[in-house]
Amino acid sequence: MPRTITVGLDGSPESQAAAEWAARESALRQLPLKVVHVWQPAPAPIAQAPLLGRETQQHWSERIPREAAEGLRLRHPGIEVTTQQVSGRPGEILLGLPARDTELLVLGSRGLSGIGGYLVGSVGSAVVARTTLPVVLVRAGEQATDEHEMDPAGIPSAAGPFKPVVLGLDTEHPDDSVIGFAFDAALRRQTSLRVLHGWNPPSYYAYGLTADLEFHAELARHHAAAMADVLRPWRKKFPTIEVVEESRFGQAAIPLVDASREASLVVVGRRIRRNPLGAHIGPVTHAVLHHATAPVAVIAHA
Repeated sequence: MPRTITVGLDGSPESQAAAEWAARESALRQLPLKVVHVWQPAPAPIAQAPLLGRETQQHWSERIPREAAEGLRLRHPGIEVTTQQVSGRPGEILLGLPARDTELLVLGSRGLSGIGGYLVGSVGSAVVARTTLPVVLVRAGEQATDEHEMDPAGIPSAAGPFKPVVLGLDTEHPDDSVIGFAFDAALRRQTSLRVLHGWNPPSYYAYGLTADLEFHAELARHHAAAMADVLRPWRKKFPTIEVVEESRFGQAAIPLVDASREASLVVVGRRIRRNPLGAHIGPVTHAVLHHATAPVAVIAHA
């Protein structure tokens, strides 16, 4: 039985955008789509109210995934869509999805106004921080046309080429699962891969060496060479993909967020840490999740 693209649905605009993205990804990967709706029973005093009995609540909770699946089948003919309804806490249910059955988990993130970015939400944050599954966060309002180049007349169109896939690369701890996911995404979209690496000088650089331009240039060459070394075998494995390498001085999150405006997908990693104080997403991934305008794929790795 093939693994599925799984999307968490609660009926909100952000989860509906996530479901549409998941359906498009299912078509790209030729995998079935599973819509998972977690039903949280109302507390007993509320459930016993005349206008919201348990039967009424369950009726509406069953209606949400059923109607969503019917719409997805109509808009995305050719993909297999199934539904699963589970009672419990959304975060716990989504974290319990078996890796052997799930290729990719897709969740929604709510948009905020102005420079506030995007709100991942408590469920999304908990899942991203703890799951070992690849997770894609899709912002509310995401449209298929957002992932494609405009047509020759300057009109948004989903029929045009995909925008580049963007990968945030950690050259000190590169992971094959993160890099491989990005190359595979670019290949399926028949687009280029833009790889970004941010670096900072050693701590002693600030003490007496700030004016040494040659030393700074040497550091830049070192990081660019390290980036090229990491990507060289992947270029050979995916010879048809155009790869653009950018090694920049400064924090990695800023260029990744900027690049997301002209990207179809942003791919970042999350190191799995056994921290007694709880799970940790990491500062770069955290910033990208909250401010990137394109869908963001977070790949957990050791």
